[in-house]
Amino acid sequence: MSQEISTPVLIVGAGPAGLAFSLALRRYGVEHLLVERHPGTAHTPRAHIVNQRTVEILRHLGVADRFHAVATPQHMMSNNLWVTTLAGREIARSQTWGTPPDRFGEYLASSPEPMANCPQTVLEPLLLDAAREAGADVRFHTEFLELAQDAGGVTSTIRNRDTGEVTTVRSRYVIGADGARGKVLAQAGLDVEGPADIARAANVWFRADLSRYFAHRPGVLTWNVMPGPLPPLRLGTFICHKPFTEFVFAFMYDPERTPLEGIGEQELRDRIDAAVGVHVDVEILGVAGWQVNAQIAPRYAQGRVLCMGDAVHRHPPTNGLGLNMSIADAYNLGWKLALVLDGTADPALLDTYSQERQPVGAAGVQRAITSLQEGTAVDAALGLRPDQPEEDGWKELRILFESGVAGDERRAALAEAIQLSNYQFNAHGIELGYRYASAAVSDDGIDPPVPAPDPVLHHRPTSRPGARVPHARLERDGRRISTVDLVDGLRFALLTGSGGEPWVAAAATASAAAGVAVDVHLVGTFDGILDPYGDWASVREVGTSGCVLVRPDRHVAWRCFQYDAGAADMLTTALRRAVSPTT
Repeated sequence: MSQEISTPVLIVGAGPAGLAFSLALRRYGVEHLLVERHPGTAHTPRAHIVNQRTVEILRHLGVADRFHAVATPQHMMSNNLWVTTLAGREIARSQTWGTPPDRFGEYLASSPEPMANCPQTVLEPLLLDAAREAGADVRFHTEFLELAQDAGGVTSTIRNRDTGEVTTVRSRYVIGADGARGKVLAQAGLDVEGPADIARAANVWFRADLSRYFAHRPGVLTWNVMPGPLPPLRLGTFICHKPFTEFVFAFMYDPERTPLEGIGEQELRDRIDAAVGVHVDVEILGVAGWQVNAQIAPRYAQGRVLCMGDAVHRHPPTNGLGLNMSIADAYNLGWKLALVLDGTADPALLDTYSQERQPVGAAGVQRAITSLQEGTAVDAALGLRPDQPEEDGWKELRILFESGVAGDERRAALAEAIQLSNYQFNAHGIELGYRYASAAVSDDGIDPPVPAPDPVLHHRPTSRPGARVPHARLERDGRRISTVDLVDGLRFALLTGSGGEPWVAAAATASAAAGVAVDVHLVGTFDGILDPYGDWASVREVGTSGCVLVRPDRHVAWRCFQYDAGAADMLTTALRRAVSPTT
């Protein structure tokens, strides 16, 4: 006998997107059901780079302290290595993830949170525990089967994979966070575009004490440049997850010649030994294959079904964008859905989810596949070719260390290739600098006065509508805070300064008209929040009597350069548009 249950929201998939969305909804007081077909959270490390924007989101969700307690800190992510083997010749080294001396200050000035390294095997249980503590109903080993939409909601069927019991779920909305192999996207009549299965790779998760090779040069990624007729990634790439005892070893393979399931454990150990350069005692924890895809959904939503994460953007792990874009998808949609469900916002606000997030996903897919292609530049600079005899490869490699014109040219080529790799490993603009354009954003069309020299590599803070509100170091009641901390739950925040006191009354009027709460923060006034270093003054881009209106997701909804006779009415219009874009 089947059961029937009713819930405002059904979330399908308990990966980073689904779990972050579940936690966000509970923080906003929204009841929901989360189902996941697998028996638990991630069984292999998978994604692991967690950028500053994502750590900020974890901060807003109240779990940043837990996260930092289990994650590898930024300074331990520093070194990218290119080696013939771990025990052999190091060919090149670079600093990554915001740790180079010329980049560290930029990262530090851009956010109150550092980036970190945290595999899904650690992050997902953290999010799950927090969601359940907040009251989330999460059911594992429960499979989504199908859905049907109507004018009033969505009827879905799910099945308990332990008992076989089928349950009908009636919800107002369904969230498809069930990954690249999920069902919800297709059930909603949506699809992805772009090439799939471009190449195949395997991740071998293992434990071994490799401290002697990494303690003096800690980092996340070690690339192999062993000469010889070898595939991309050559002998394989080491990904450090727990310094310096837990790793993933990634290598490319041809499923037509050697299916992954045909590679035995001893061969995996031999591959690891070859890449280390000496025999090491290895405990293999798991093996997982993955495809190189470059796919994006043209639309993330259809009717009452909204999809996120790997369901809508699929790409290689280069740049470490997948997990981060997935959690940002969840954070963008969470506050919107909460306001729609409680009647504060017009359902048209949900249309802005796809309008805002799809371009970010498309840019991320393009950047990831471009970085994958650019990754061959180091091999090319060293004179290494896929079909090259090993002896010839060593001859080419030794030129790097020779004096004279040939050596100079090779060293210059390698330096250029390493510089190009910054577009994968120090792409701060892609990580933090995206800006939303939608019907809910009241854009003024005025670009920042100081544009970024390279918008992929560098982030330049701006208060232009659609951008994340710039981080500035502030102080309130003797406690250090950031501008990103001035937003509370589902409330909007209005940041102003000296001469901006009339915004208090204007915000109250606008709040009553739009039906959403607005907190006014006076920054830099005699009795207001301190701007001790002048950070906010340097990044706000509006006058002291102007204002910056910030949404619950910390993106700017509207700004005004100074308070004048028409400013209050403009605020009301902008706030209404931010929650009910059709009005």
